This record gives sequence, C-alpha cells and structure tokens, in this order.
Amino acid sequence: MNGEVIFDAAKKGAMSGAEMRRNRLHFGLVFQSFNLFPQYTAFQNVVLASELLAKERPDYKANKKAILEEIHANGKALLASVGLSAKAENYPHQLSGGQQQRVAIARALALNPDILCFDEPTSALDPELTGEVLNVIRSLAARNTTMIIVTHEMQFARQVADNVMFMDSGVVIEYGKPADVIDNPKQERTRRFLENYTNN
Repeated sequence: MNGEVIFDAAKKGAMSGAEMRRNRLHFGLVFQSFNLFPQYTAFQNVVLASELLAKERPDYKANKKAILEEIHANGKALLASVGLSAKAENYPHQLSGGQQQRVAIARALALNPDILCFDEPTSALDPELTGEVLNVIRSLAARNTTMIIVTHEMQFARQVADNVMFMDSGVVIEYGKPADVIDNPKQERTRRFLENYTNN
C-alpha cells in the first residue's frame, strides 16, 4: 500500500494484533449479503466503527463531545451521499435490500479507506435495486475512489472500470482495459465465459 508491504504470508506470525488492525484500516469492505448489525439503526451502523476507534485516541476523554460531533456529522453526510438521509433512524429489517447495501457502502466509507472492496455487491438484489447500488458505485468512481469490485455485471464493468481482471479458479486468465478484456478477449476461457454471459 503506497509502496509499503502491509501483509506478508511468510511473516504472518511476526505481525502484532495492533499492526494487523492498523493495516486493515486501509481497506473498506462491502459484503455480498450486507452484514449490517440488526440491533443498530442505519446511522448507528455507519458511525459505530468510528466511535469505537475514537476511544483509543489519547485525547478522547478531554475532547469526547467534539470528536463525537465530528463523527456524527460525517455519518449524516455519508448517508446523504448514498441518498438515505430519510432512513437514518430505520433498522436494517425496515430497509430494502438496495437500501441496506447503500448503508453498507456508507459504513465502509466512514473510516476513509484507501481502497474500497466490493464482494459481488448486487448479487442478492433484483434488477431495480441493483441499479440503485450501481449508481452509488458510479458516483464513487466519478470521485476517483479506488475500488476493487468482484462482479458478474459485465456492462457495468465496461462502463466504470479502469482495468478488468478475469479469474478462473483463483488464477488470473486475462487482465487489461475493459475494451480489451471484455470486447476483444485474447484467451479462449475468457471468450467462453463472455459468450455464456451474453447468451444468458
């Protein structure tokens, strides 16, 4: 990350728990199945991690009110950015799948990660709700947010991605610009996948 090795499988045991937690903060993760905390409102889901991390700050006790005000203002702004200001006090079970996924995106953004990772963010959604989530991801791309997105939405990948990697059984088969990989694949395995995708 930024020229620094943040994880080396060969040295895993040598890394302290605090180091691992710090390195994980480089990444925000949006899960396939939302994984919101059901006992918390949309707003609470978004600010929870920031509130917990703030307690580790040496100035937390002396500046608790100002720190929490800043966190809460950021949480409200993030919910607004995904179009959910009106749903801030709703619990996950009161939200549609698309709304839950947008809360999950706001939650992932709350800690200002360097890279936002999406694990098939639309696979659990119907086409209309898929559009809601893809629009939010498009807006993030327009703001030059660095994202890694696992997806089968080829049309979306063509429109939004700077680079596309096609993988099969954990092996990189093809990598390049969307126009090259999706429109003019060089590998037979990629061509077969795209033919099956187009025919379905």
